[in-house]
Amino acid sequence: MKTIKGPAIFLAQFAGDEAPFNSLDAICGWVSQMGYQGVQIPTWDARLIDLDKAASSKDYCDELAGTVAKHGMQITELSTHLQGQLVAVNPVYDSGFDGFAPASVHGNPNARQEWAVDQVLKAGQASKHLGLTEHATFSGAFAWPFLYPFPQRPAGLVESAFEELGKRWTPILNKFDELGVDLCYEIHPGEDLHDGITFEMFLEQVKDHPRANILYDPSHFVLQCLDYLDFIDIYKDRIKMFHVKDAEFNPTGRQGVYGGYQSWVDRAGRFRSLGDGQVDFAGIFSKMAANDFNGWAVLEWECCLKHPEDGAREGAQFIADHIIRVTEKAFDDFADGGTDDAANRKMLGI
Repeated sequence: MKTIKGPAIFLAQFAGDEAPFNSLDAICGWVSQMGYQGVQIPTWDARLIDLDKAASSKDYCDELAGTVAKHGMQITELSTHLQGQLVAVNPVYDSGFDGFAPASVHGNPNARQEWAVDQVLKAGQASKHLGLTEHATFSGAFAWPFLYPFPQRPAGLVESAFEELGKRWTPILNKFDELGVDLCYEIHPGEDLHDGITFEMFLEQVKDHPRANILYDPSHFVLQCLDYLDFIDIYKDRIKMFHVKDAEFNPTGRQGVYGGYQSWVDRAGRFRSLGDGQVDFAGIFSKMAANDFNGWAVLEWECCLKHPEDGAREGAQFIADHIIRVTEKAFDDFADGGTDDAANRKMLGI
């Protein structure tokens, strides 16, 4: 068995224009003081990384790693959540998702997709330069607007969506395979890959590609009423990344899973800081240890109530307290009788 690495923290929700959140050096100094050992870097945030330089320059990547190492930490993974989202976009979301891309491709879905694919590929190259073996992203979505089957979906609609999704991601997966990096899709509402079944549908389209893997985040499964512990056992061979994020689901006689178009504070399902929600993290960390998960436990902070700085501080200790240092021997070794094959056969009467 292997001991999970951590605690680490995803920097996306903390980066800002004021110190200490406005540079990689400053934010690493801030999080290291809380006890974090690693940082996951969002590649769309120029305050933290220049993705073009990271893709083209090993020396620049060595400088990035050195900046993090100066604070006693390491880079755990890079993320292209926003860019990956743009690899596949249903036209109903065109204007909303244009904001994830530069102004030069706004209003031009084809150009926006080409930009997004290039970004993901550059992140793969940067990951190789940094010596990373996993990368976080979103799948994007064609079929999400048709999630609820009313009006009745035309025959073949979902199949066509996943066929196209597979076509767009297969060349990217092949390139990541050349680079020696796993693409880890966060299974997430809003994406066509939002639960186990849809991930399996995607795997079928990419022919069970070995680089198509999972970023596991239980908070999204709480909000779907999905068994997030069983999910770990089913997909343990594909789970390569782990976001530690809490959530709660409190349905009432007025609203349930869909939330009634309410704000995050007023939804039945909402994200919470670690320990404030309903996720069984003791069960999750136990299963991760039993299943030999070899990655990082990375805090992703999203809470509709608590201040982010408090969430980050409390999250480091919460993760540290839940990481199981796995045993190197069986608890009953003291009772070992030291038998051999002959003794075993005698005990069995054979």
